[in-house]
Amino acid sequence: MPLPENNLLFGFAPKLTVEQQEYVNAIFDHQLVMVNAKAGTGKTTLAVACAKIFKKPLTYIFNPVQESSMGFRPGTQSEKESIYHQPLIDALLEINENPVQCVYNEEVLANEALRRKVTVKRAMDNIWCYPKSPLFLRGTNLKDMTIIIDECQNFTIMELRKIFTRIHDSCKVICIGHSGQVDIPVSKSGFVPYMEHFKDQPYCKILTLTKNFRGELANWADTLK
Repeated sequence: MPLPENNLLFGFAPKLTVEQQEYVNAIFDHQLVMVNAKAGTGKTTLAVACAKIFKKPLTYIFNPVQESSMGFRPGTQSEKESIYHQPLIDALLEINENPVQCVYNEEVLANEALRRKVTVKRAMDNIWCYPKSPLFLRGTNLKDMTIIIDECQNFTIMELRKIFTRIHDSCKVICIGHSGQVDIPVSKSGFVPYMEHFKDQPYCKILTLTKNFRGELANWADTLK
């Protein structure tokens, strides 16, 4: 079933373009949605908004393109990875969610528990978003959750295979990327090959979004080939 008729999608439903409406409906109707869309089209915000409606934990998978240098950067693992969470944080703010209260962060939770004089478990009451690097997915099982794979164009075929083969049918999966903004060697990106691989499967929908809402400057910058 598509987005319920009476659901305003945190105020976005009346403003959706035809393409965005198709995208949102696909997320409700299919287990796997893969969207190839340029920056500023609302793809991450709408995916996070749908995830909130599903009322299941959200696993937000990002790819640390600079992973070879992560071990040499200062700070804890959470601090090193936090730079990759910004699209998730921006999307949460767009739907009036407080990232501090709903995104899992070990250090923030410990401080919040101390401030409220409660256990860490109690401080986690409102947590529903779990950012995760693919570096730590080996051997895990992903069940009963919504999964967003963001910047999907920066994953190799083997990295995406590692993720996809961990996913149970109880999950919703949204793969977000732009084949025109690949930060790894294009020949190594698994995004387009996996769209081709999944395109004929009945549980999958492949989509594109074309309207950049950020304005004239961003749109013109994206036209340079």
